[in-house]
Amino acid sequence: MTAIKSIILLFSVLGGVAAGADIEWPQFRGPGGQGHTSAKRLPVTWSESENVSWKSAIPGEGHSSPVIAGSQIWLTTAIIRPLSAEEEQKRLSSLKNPDGLKVAGALSLQAILLNRETGEMVQQITLFEVSEPEPKHALNSYASPTPVIAEDHVYFHFGTYGTACVNRSTAAVVWKNSEFHIDHQNGPGSSPVIWEDRLIIHFDGTNEQFIAAFDRFTGKVLWKTDRTGEMDPTPELQKAYCTPLIIETGDRPLIISPAANWVYGYDARDGKEIWKAHYGQLGFSTVPRPVVHGDTVYIATSYMQSRLVAVRWNGEGDVTKTHVSWTSDKQIPKKPSMLVMRDRLYYVSDSGILRCVNAKTGEDVWFERIGGDYSASPLAADGRLYFFSQTGISTVLADSDQYQELSRNTLAGEIMASPAVAGDALFLRTGSHLYRIEKKSSTGSQP
Repeated sequence: MTAIKSIILLFSVLGGVAAGADIEWPQFRGPGGQGHTSAKRLPVTWSESENVSWKSAIPGEGHSSPVIAGSQIWLTTAIIRPLSAEEEQKRLSSLKNPDGLKVAGALSLQAILLNRETGEMVQQITLFEVSEPEPKHALNSYASPTPVIAEDHVYFHFGTYGTACVNRSTAAVVWKNSEFHIDHQNGPGSSPVIWEDRLIIHFDGTNEQFIAAFDRFTGKVLWKTDRTGEMDPTPELQKAYCTPLIIETGDRPLIISPAANWVYGYDARDGKEIWKAHYGQLGFSTVPRPVVHGDTVYIATSYMQSRLVAVRWNGEGDVTKTHVSWTSDKQIPKKPSMLVMRDRLYYVSDSGILRCVNAKTGEDVWFERIGGDYSASPLAADGRLYFFSQTGISTVLADSDQYQELSRNTLAGEIMASPAVAGDALFLRTGSHLYRIEKKSSTGSQP
């Protein structure tokens, strides 16, 4: 890209930012954090040669989802200096439990800004440099937490490595905060969320477990609340990677906050613990973001065996015996989040068993083995369900009381990041590229 063209593109993407009015996909799993979009014309079929408006290479490695406002698409990446075979073996041999872990050399943790219309990269902003990063799981990345947009700012979180705010009108870094350090063991995973002037983040490591709120304008810590539920004494069984969900209850802004062994409800204003519920079994490394239907929140506990726990969110104190409506142990996801539509709860297990259950009772409506391995969370749009496998195969279904497959679509590359939607376009991140997928008039009718 020439210097003049770069300046023009930067001006067109950064200029004229409306304070929140243009934000379409602000956070992990969309406007409500539930994986729903109001878009009516998303494509049902696509491939490398069909319904792809552009495909842009993304440098480095990252599993964060794109967030979208106006002409801007923001995501994160980690540029990694690889270790020599000798260095790698030395680092791995020093670990207590090296199975499934990867080690890396120095990291450059970056924010990337793309032009929504063209896919061209506008900015690549280095936020943190890490000389000796901790190990991560082979299925994770150092840039897995999804950014969040609020008005004219976008917020980036890299777990123990730090949190930063960027002005999206100027691309200038507003503040950074690196005062909280935890041992993730498997790398960072929890995405930040916004409530009014607070940026709220989980910190659930093997050494410490708490939730904290930052002033989103200054980066100053406003409150910090330790987890109070009794946990297994083994440090490795105390970690979690979940993203909180905030709901307005009428009485208070309530943070639904799954951690190891317990799910908590906190007041977003001051971090006060309102209630907690035990999973009823060992549950740690919790990943799926909770979903809410009526007065009930649904939690997938992840590891050891994942359990689905339905908890009414209107209690106080320890509500394990009073507010847990039902539980299920039938092929519950460890990594992908769930979808709730009407009175149906949909989810796919990590190994590709898709289930539809009655949200009120947990009873099966139907289940089907669709195959593949899954990490990305699904999407709901206009009576359709979109599921994305790690091998790049996306299955589209109808929201129905029976299994009704509409299409299967393949892209070249793994899909670990959850999707985003803006306008009538679907944005999918693979291991190496970001795609803008939308209906083309030349392709004719869609199923």
